[in-house]
Amino acid sequence: MPSASSRTTAVSAVVTAALAAGLLTGAATTSASASPSADGQVRIHDIQGATRISPLTGRQVSGVAGIVTGVRAYGSKGFWFQDPEPDADPATSEGIFVFTSSAPTVAVGDAVTVSGTVTEYVPGGAASGNQSLTQISRPTVAVVSSGNTLPAPVTISERSVPSRYAPAGDPAAGGSINALPLSPSRYALDHYESLEGMNVRIGTSRVVGATDPYAELWVTVKPHENASRRGGTVYGSYTAQNTGRLQIQSLVPLAEQPFPTADVGDVLSGTTEGPLDFNQYGGYTLAARTLGTVTGKGLARETTRKQRGGELAVATYNVENLDPTDPQEKFDALAAAVVDNLASPDIVALEEIQDDNGAKDDGTVSADRTVKMFTDAVVAAGGPAYQWRSIDPEDKKDGGEPGGNIRQVFLFNPERVSFTDRAGGDATTATDVVRQQGRAALTLSPGRIDPANAAWTNSRKPLAGEFVFRGRTVFVVANHFASKGGDESIVSQHQPPARSSEVQRHAQAEVVNTFVKKLLSVQKNADVLVVGDINDFEFSGTTKALTAGGVLYPAVKSLPRQERYSYVYQGNTQVLDQILTSPSIDDFHYDSVHINAEFADQNSDHDPQVLRFRP
Repeated sequence: MPSASSRTTAVSAVVTAALAAGLLTGAATTSASASPSADGQVRIHDIQGATRISPLTGRQVSGVAGIVTGVRAYGSKGFWFQDPEPDADPATSEGIFVFTSSAPTVAVGDAVTVSGTVTEYVPGGAASGNQSLTQISRPTVAVVSSGNTLPAPVTISERSVPSRYAPAGDPAAGGSINALPLSPSRYALDHYESLEGMNVRIGTSRVVGATDPYAELWVTVKPHENASRRGGTVYGSYTAQNTGRLQIQSLVPLAEQPFPTADVGDVLSGTTEGPLDFNQYGGYTLAARTLGTVTGKGLARETTRKQRGGELAVATYNVENLDPTDPQEKFDALAAAVVDNLASPDIVALEEIQDDNGAKDDGTVSADRTVKMFTDAVVAAGGPAYQWRSIDPEDKKDGGEPGGNIRQVFLFNPERVSFTDRAGGDATTATDVVRQQGRAALTLSPGRIDPANAAWTNSRKPLAGEFVFRGRTVFVVANHFASKGGDESIVSQHQPPARSSEVQRHAQAEVVNTFVKKLLSVQKNADVLVVGDINDFEFSGTTKALTAGGVLYPAVKSLPRQERYSYVYQGNTQVLDQILTSPSIDDFHYDSVHINAEFADQNSDHDPQVLRFRP
């Protein structure tokens, strides 16, 4: 944090003139003390205070002075302004957002006085657990002068951001950090909070989250922090939150300046400068008044090798709510990826296959048309004529997009592998394990695992199938565990954040683990693969529950740490999709094939996973 003198006094004459004119009264309109600065004026740093919650919350303030540093005429409309005469406390921000609700009438560089109510706005609502944004609401704004020099930006850099992410929350306050004094030199979240609303800048920075449809991207100001092989920032534990990440948005309307398209590993060069915002979908965000230039680094989509003659290749791929209402181009692109990038695996478990009319909620549950369009596209792309097996869910019982009835589907290449059909599987009937001729077998194939268990309420039920490759039976369980919806963000006011969705995933993992244990109790050397969108990390409690008792191994751990990811969220490259192996599969080759998650142009938001082994 720069000293008070370096945080600009360039326009102090403007404020002094306003004071002389009687425009900056600075008086609170309530009888309670507003704890003004020594000169008797309520200033922005008095409002912001040295914790996350303003000491003046709910109070009326008048004549608060500063220079406009940014204007937002879309979304949550308003402007930021900053006091050019900072105090000496690095914990108190000198900038604040003014919520106008309609398009602001001020311009950057205006010296203004603002009267209104100090409020704490929680993006996403109180139930989200998010930190709040201190702002002035229902404002009356007076422009004193225009064209003033802006307060010099505070540079956010590798040196300025602490390596520790956040303090531990106060147990007496339910784990909240809201009332804790800020320690901006010790914790990254405190550092950013001490700059909330202020004019900040970053220099040349690496892109760690590709441009999304909402015109935003993620960078890191710490180029060496848990860097992935391809330029991302690997999320490797709950205690290593990658403190250098910042979301970047633009205050310039897209019609005037298109937002740059960037992939992971590209570089945002030059200077990016503007107020530091806090929002629901990314936490601390640089709202760029001036946006740097993206320099592409030519990130290429990966291609895995072809399986050898004696190898069985099994893949999992979340195809992101695929249904016949999607354009043919999406089917073609996904199919081409299976053929070209995944080298036509022998077995492919697909997640998020929707019913035949997608999100239309009319009771349709069949996905025959969806799968046929996909398998036809694979053939057109030069791939095998995959056959498929699945079980239609009950209408509106498996979660996902309302009306979509997503499910898992097995594709298999009949020229390389056969499927053992055992009739009777449906949405509500559980498959079981029996002994046949001294070996394990499923009673239903395809069949669902314990579908009546409460663990699967409003969630996808695991699909089990029995395959034969070169005379050897291989059991595959395709999964799509409950999402992380409802979890608090890593920038939550609660530290550590509440991860309420884990409860269901842990229960789901235990059910699958129990099923695998039953298979192995019947046949100790059974080849079992548990695959799919697990919606959790390789170090998570979910994965620990899946692997309990040593019955499964998360194959992604065979990769170097800088290559363990299948998804990018808020600039963190992370594992959500997994393939887990039973003990008999102890010699394999695993590949997380990076073709989507790191790119602005995506066919799905997940990267597929492939495992090859010799049964």
